[in-house]
Amino acid sequence: MEVLITDEALAARLAAGQRTVILDVRWALGSSTGEEDHLAGHIPGAVYVDLDTELAAPARPEAGRHPLPEPQRLAAATRRWGIEPGDTVVAYDAVGGLSAARAWWLLRDAGLSEVFLLDGGWAAWTAAGGEVATGQVTATPGSWVPHPGSLPVVDADGAAAFPSTGVLLDARAGERFRGETEPVDPRPGHIPGALNAPTAGNLAADGKFLPAETLREKFAALGPAVGGPPVAVYCGSGVTAAHEIAALAIAGIGAALYPGSYSQFSSDPAREVATGPTG
Repeated sequence: MEVLITDEALAARLAAGQRTVILDVRWALGSSTGEEDHLAGHIPGAVYVDLDTELAAPARPEAGRHPLPEPQRLAAATRRWGIEPGDTVVAYDAVGGLSAARAWWLLRDAGLSEVFLLDGGWAAWTAAGGEVATGQVTATPGSWVPHPGSLPVVDADGAAAFPSTGVLLDARAGERFRGETEPVDPRPGHIPGALNAPTAGNLAADGKFLPAETLREKFAALGPAVGGPPVAVYCGSGVTAAHEIAALAIAGIGAALYPGSYSQFSSDPAREVATGPTG
């Protein structure tokens, strides 16, 4: 599964007039400036994507802070973005792919094969002198119909049982995994038996993904390996877990997503959570 496209390759596609749907998924936890940032400057032709309303269903304790969108919600979004059957789609953000990976995962899960993350995102594009446009972008409505269900997922029960047969990765920062702090979810800690693999460790200093071999070595130290045990990933709300799945895919390792993630798991008082570096 190819995951990344470089700024040079994207610029070449645009210069050659190759049909490319570009999604601007600038979003960060606690920030609401994504659309304003898009209007102030974006890759030419890029459509702004609202993660909270288009890439997720409304938050509910029993489903998590960013449940997967209902099929009809995703279908309405892909029409607005202008996706046609067979299109190549490139998603980017300003945080190393941490939010754009949600769009990448959803579209791959819905059956679109030519979906890529812009490696390094907005920073890489502007650093390379890429053309910048401003203002609103309205795409011609697309006709592609998403059919979710192509990629593996686990539910809360599956996540709780996963460490007994495979490797369950928690993609959050170490202090949240250990339970030292919890800014948004009901209880600090992690799912028992999970291993911590923060998404920040997938990126180099320039915000681009580490080379595939480096990622393979990083994950192998925790257990995930090509041809190794099954892997599942969660985070706080299921958004940045997609970034971990993208990094694993770059390394040649498949992984399931726990969409509800810790926000769902910790909302259920009947479920045990663990604190500390292990357990």
